[in-house]
Amino acid sequence: MTRGTARAIGTWVLVAMTAGGGGLRAADLKALVGGTLIDGFGSTPIRDSVVLVEGERIKAVGTVATLEVPEGAEVYSTEGMTVLPGLWDMHVHLMINGHADYGHWDETYPPLFEDVIMPSSAHQLLMAGVTSARDLGAPLAESIAVRDAINRGDVPGPTMYMSGPVLQHRPYPGTEQFRWGVEGVADARAKVRRLAKAGVDVIKLIDQDQMTMEEVHAVVDEAHEHGLTVAAHGHRPEEIRRGLAAGVDCFEHTGLATAPGYPEDVLELIAERTAQMNLGPLFWTPTVEGLYNYDYVRDNPEMLDRSDWHLGLPEHVIEDIRRSFEHPERLGYFQITPLRKPTLKTKIDQLRKAGVKLLIGTDSGIPMKFHIQSTWNELDIWVRVMGIPAMEAIQAATYWPAVHMGVDEDYGTVSEGKYADIIAVEGDVLRYINLLQRVDLVMKHGRRVK
Repeated sequence: MTRGTARAIGTWVLVAMTAGGGGLRAADLKALVGGTLIDGFGSTPIRDSVVLVEGERIKAVGTVATLEVPEGAEVYSTEGMTVLPGLWDMHVHLMINGHADYGHWDETYPPLFEDVIMPSSAHQLLMAGVTSARDLGAPLAESIAVRDAINRGDVPGPTMYMSGPVLQHRPYPGTEQFRWGVEGVADARAKVRRLAKAGVDVIKLIDQDQMTMEEVHAVVDEAHEHGLTVAAHGHRPEEIRRGLAAGVDCFEHTGLATAPGYPEDVLELIAERTAQMNLGPLFWTPTVEGLYNYDYVRDNPEMLDRSDWHLGLPEHVIEDIRRSFEHPERLGYFQITPLRKPTLKTKIDQLRKAGVKLLIGTDSGIPMKFHIQSTWNELDIWVRVMGIPAMEAIQAATYWPAVHMGVDEDYGTVSEGKYADIIAVEGDVLRYINLLQRVDLVMKHGRRVK
């Protein structure tokens, strides 16, 4: 098929021809033709690309000059578009969706988590081009049930990696269903074993500076014995020190402190860890967008009036969420943000200089942050404000999350043999990263879902 033929097909016009001679049925083979492909490996984009998809997986990748589209394929024209791997969001909370009063939410909505709230959040992520995501904190049974329902195809959503309840020294009052306290080494190991037996994909550890070092080691060691990574809060310097000493795999956030940067001893410890190549990369999910964009959202509340975040939510829930931020300037959650915001770029720069591998994650679901909007906003702030090259940011949302989760043989790049998790958007994403706020095509496991 020539480039001209692909253009003649017309964007989004599907051509399905009957395969003959016992070949593939039309429904079995799809072709994305004509777009500029960012494959996730970080190399030069492939112009006039062709991606052949057979069933759930990618069969071949090439160009219109080198790869013929078989007769009988269902063709999607991606002329004028950027094609790239489905995005990952490495820090989401399906159990919340932008409500500004956590106490009210935690008391009112747990009965709706499994059948309404979490499926709604998952669907929103998928419509934003997020085909894989890591959920770091929710009730155990609901987490497993929603993940498995998505995997069965009963609920639309990304491939989810769930932590279930967070482990910490002592849960905050009213949060015991999704925060588990740790009391001693034996209890730490027992709780990790319980989570592992239930089938979680990752262990979430917070407030480790309030635990004994023996307890922190017990959590991390037990998790690793079960083949699970550990994601730990990095809000406070002592959390980082203890996490590094115990061997956690990934830190979350850039810190609650208003100090201008990380202490020198912490940076030295981080650099020492990243230099140990035999241990693999030290990953970090900074989640900066929620803080950085707060004052803009506060002063431009029309962003909150968009209806895309209503997807899957009953009207009474939508109204309750909307009422919770009628006065966004009064939200206690963000009152320290003006002091934290100036520290964000410094900390990002320090982490990159120390050799940390940053991952895209958003804390999606926190007050005024909706799953259908969060991921592209994080990418935008990384590139436009933090000065991170667009290709590096895209890899942090595609290739590196798959590596960290140990699933890079199946996910993270557009390459032969991997699951066909692919998105496409009109225009040049490397030049205008915020084009990702309008993802035009979403394919998950070879099936077009948008």
